[in-house]
Amino acid sequence: MATKKAVSKSVKSTSKKPTSTAKTSSKSILIKRQTSITSMLVNNSPFIGALVAEFVGAFLLAASVIAGQGQPIIIMFAIAGIVLLVGGFSGAHLNPAISIGAWVTRKISAWRAVGYVAAQFLGALAALGLLTIFVGGASQPDATAQLYGQAAPTVFAANPIAEGKEWYLFFAELIGTMILGFALASALRAGKDKVSAALTVGFGIFVGLLFAATAASYVGGSAIINPAVAASLDAIDWSVWPLAVYVLAPVIGGVLGFVLNDVMRASAKS
Repeated sequence: MATKKAVSKSVKSTSKKPTSTAKTSSKSILIKRQTSITSMLVNNSPFIGALVAEFVGAFLLAASVIAGQGQPIIIMFAIAGIVLLVGGFSGAHLNPAISIGAWVTRKISAWRAVGYVAAQFLGALAALGLLTIFVGGASQPDATAQLYGQAAPTVFAANPIAEGKEWYLFFAELIGTMILGFALASALRAGKDKVSAALTVGFGIFVGLLFAATAASYVGGSAIINPAVAASLDAIDWSVWPLAVYVLAPVIGGVLGFVLNDVMRASAKS
């Protein structure tokens, strides 16, 4: 009897082993899968983090431009603050023209440039959408307030392009963005000094936008020097001149700014 009980116990114990082994193997497979997913996210996090940084930076920049109604001094301080916030993650391009200029001069890869441009447009349009919602919820002035000149709140938008003045605005955008591109290329070479980089970009956009805005005001136009922000200011449609002035001209200017910076660096070393 004792022998039979021992045999039965051994049979039961051996019959249970495959089940525990199967559970252990399934757990190990699950752990391996979780580890592979985690490692994939960790390996891609620098690029993903950079895209999020560009989205957030473009959102803050577009919101600052709309709220500050395009004033260069306000944008200067906004840019300096945004560069300090997200510059360590992505370089704080915040501008499709800058990202394209960095790609043309081989500062970033084509894949990163495409991701940056998409994130910048999405961030700027998100700022426009959110501020439009808030403006839509604002109280409308009554008849008495309207008599005293109080108008209903609206989202700040760019002036329309005056007929016959298109080339003036084209070159104002081009030169203004070239100044900004040159400044940001210099900031990228500043290394780990974030404060210096933020001030360089901030003063760069102040000078570039001050020149472009002054030139554009002579012909009744608006200077933006950023295609993503131009989209948030309702300056871009599918007509030829809005695309040429607020997309093509800034891209050319951004590329020229980076190229000019490279040429001056090369000549200084020789």
